[in-house]
Amino acid sequence: MISRLHKRYRDTVAPALQKELGLSNRLAVPKVSKVVVNVGFGKHLKDGKHEETVIDTLKRITGQQPIQTKAKKSIAAFKLREGMIVGATVTLRGERMWEFLDKFMNVTLARVRDFHGIDPKGLGQSGTLTVGMKEHIVFPEIGSDEVEHLHGLEVTIVTTAKARPAAQALLTHLGFPFSTT
Repeated sequence: MISRLHKRYRDTVAPALQKELGLSNRLAVPKVSKVVVNVGFGKHLKDGKHEETVIDTLKRITGQQPIQTKAKKSIAAFKLREGMIVGATVTLRGERMWEFLDKFMNVTLARVRDFHGIDPKGLGQSGTLTVGMKEHIVFPEIGSDEVEHLHGLEVTIVTTAKARPAAQALLTHLGFPFSTT
């Protein structure tokens, strides 16, 4: 079954973007290719319970098993050794990605404290948007009464747009609330 946001993209956003960007081919219209949700363990590197909590949280938020990311090289100042587990990440594609984006825009961002819109500076030159969250409890799947450790996470939305203006136009048409200041 096709998600609500995917149907909206296909029926209204893609034709509007094609006209706005002056593209002759419908396949040249930018689209969202994947969403990556990432959590770094930070100062809780050696805490196994925190690692379990993060993995369980990501599993509940995304509906997918996260993979553990490992350090590529040793850094003595951070007491980090090559191969140590330093975080967890989930990559979403297809219908699961569209469902996550719909929930992220309409429910999660509304629950963020003092939210005034996404800063357009978070858009990269290659058309990726990265949004950092200080607390994971803004997601509706996480009950605030069952949380032991608060941790942040980062959501990266990767688009096929070649430049920042095209990516911002795509995300604005999809309904992402960008701040004006």
